[in-house]
Amino acid sequence: MGWPGWLKAVRSAGWLERLFAAGVLGTLGAQWLAPGRTLTALLQLGTFVVGLLLAWRHGVRIVRRLIWRLRNRLIVAYVFIAVVPMLMLAVLTLAGAWVVSGQIAAYLLSVEMNRRIASLEAAAQSLARAAPQVRAEAVRRAGFFIRDRFRGAEILLKDELGREVRYPEDAALPHPPEGHGNTAGLLIREGRFYLWAHAGGERSEVLITVPVTHSFLQGLAPGLGAIQLTPFSISAEGVRAMDVSLHPPLDGEAAGAAAVPEPANVLDLPLKWGVSLPASLWEAPERTATVFLGVATRISGPLRIMFSVDTSSGGPTMLILFSTALLVFFLVEISSIWIGVSLSRTITSAVNDLYEATVRIRSGDLSHRILVTGNDQLAELGTSFNIMAGNLERLLQAEKERQRLQAELEIAREVQAQLLPKPLREFGSLRIASVCNAARMVSGDYFDYQALDEYRLAVALGDVAGKGISAALLMATLQSAMRSQLRQCVEATAAAMAGMGAGYGPQQVSTARLVSNLNQQIYASTAPEKYATFFFSIYDEAAGELTYTNAGHLPPLLVRNGEIFPLDTNGTVVGCFAAARYGESRLKLEPGDLLVCYTDGVTEPENVYGEMFGEQRLHALLREHAGLDVAELGQRIAEEVMRWTGSAELQDDLTLLLIRKAG
Repeated sequence: MGWPGWLKAVRSAGWLERLFAAGVLGTLGAQWLAPGRTLTALLQLGTFVVGLLLAWRHGVRIVRRLIWRLRNRLIVAYVFIAVVPMLMLAVLTLAGAWVVSGQIAAYLLSVEMNRRIASLEAAAQSLARAAPQVRAEAVRRAGFFIRDRFRGAEILLKDELGREVRYPEDAALPHPPEGHGNTAGLLIREGRFYLWAHAGGERSEVLITVPVTHSFLQGLAPGLGAIQLTPFSISAEGVRAMDVSLHPPLDGEAAGAAAVPEPANVLDLPLKWGVSLPASLWEAPERTATVFLGVATRISGPLRIMFSVDTSSGGPTMLILFSTALLVFFLVEISSIWIGVSLSRTITSAVNDLYEATVRIRSGDLSHRILVTGNDQLAELGTSFNIMAGNLERLLQAEKERQRLQAELEIAREVQAQLLPKPLREFGSLRIASVCNAARMVSGDYFDYQALDEYRLAVALGDVAGKGISAALLMATLQSAMRSQLRQCVEATAAAMAGMGAGYGPQQVSTARLVSNLNQQIYASTAPEKYATFFFSIYDEAAGELTYTNAGHLPPLLVRNGEIFPLDTNGTVVGCFAAARYGESRLKLEPGDLLVCYTDGVTEPENVYGEMFGEQRLHALLREHAGLDVAELGQRIAEEVMRWTGSAELQDDLTLLLIRKAG
């Protein structure tokens, strides 16, 4: 019986989905078994975090799938480049208007309140300085003037003899407690707000109070909005609201507070702002309270008052100005969208044509071309693609040809490997090792060893000028000619021995004659610019003697008792001059001697600074490691050369032939 669908979905889900599902189940179980425990809360938090990660991963996948097409990417780019900044600008403008309107509202309230306080303070100071004979008349006149501006105002003047003058005469204004100096501002007395001024001098003390009502507050800035006073007591215990209220409406005042203005438009947001003012406490002259004089209005309220926009006279309103600016902005935005869409369609059409063309080319239709219209960079891109498509078939043919040549080179490398002699570890008392590393697929270096009989061994080493195929072909020619000449010399020596009869030992093969014959043959069968350096030697085991001819090759090195001796050079390179003459030398090998034959691929490679490896470093290696086995020594030299160049590729063919005479 098959698995249920939901169980199959769980099995096919990733580890994050499984973890989220386990977290949800665990959270439900924990909530049922142990609600309110710390472990349950931690499990819920962990499940929430895993859910966020899961939502993020799937959201990223969905977004990538949605913006795969260039057109969708451009739409998203337009949203972030144009729409989002415009929205942010609009929000910033609205927030700026909100803040500026709030500051204007606070400024209007603060200025109007201070102006009223200043007028009361000036009246109190003037009455305090009045002469005794005119004090009553001065209080009456001042009261008439103050009551004309401030409803419910009361004045109390007390002289140095304790006599009182009140306005109005029935005013029940009490004497202020001791400690109030010359001051003016807001006053909190018996749970009510007052505007007051107190002035005292040597001759008299003056107190003026004005009850603060809703009508008084609305008179500070008519039409601004609902103005209110909120007191706070600030002490060591903290900040707390005080139980203080406004006076009820006086005679002739309307009851109730003003309402928030109606919005001028949808962007005319509500606004609550204000300013803090100090308030004196009647019973505690040494303390003050902080009163927040605030207003509930809209953004247009303070701006309308500040800039004196008259809506009743048919003048321009903020709604009209804003609508006009919005219309202009809308027209500009529509034009911008039309231009952007037109340009985007040009781009997306060109990209879509390129995509379809690449699909056709990938499927093997190399004849497909893009229809190019216009004269811009996209049109040039289409033209370039058509040119590329035209060249692609030729490039594919060239690549096939290159692969064919590569395969042929690989075959040539295998053939050349077959031409090299099979490994010969020892011959009599000799221990032999060779290293041949090609700089390319095939090598122009040549080495060979061949036993003439049980006592004699022929050893050869050559370096053909150049690298690659041409050098490898000349190397094969050189090997074939050398072996042919060696066979002829051996046969001629055998015939001579047979003519002389028994009793004569084996005749020596002349290395000089063989190299001379080889030179003539190479000269006759190759181009004039083709030549090779060549070292040929024959070792006689019975005599322990090495006979050799060096035709322009790097002198092999003889390492004996820690000393290094280069061998002689007996002539020039082979293949350049038909009449070249070659000599031969003999060397007696002693037990422990080491003979090192090498090509210029050992000494001439350069490092990153252009310095060659050089013969001195080779000599130092031979002195340090002469006691190693010849195979290990050859590998050590090759590794040091590679380390010196700092490259994985050889600069030239590297060949080493090492021969040690056992002790």
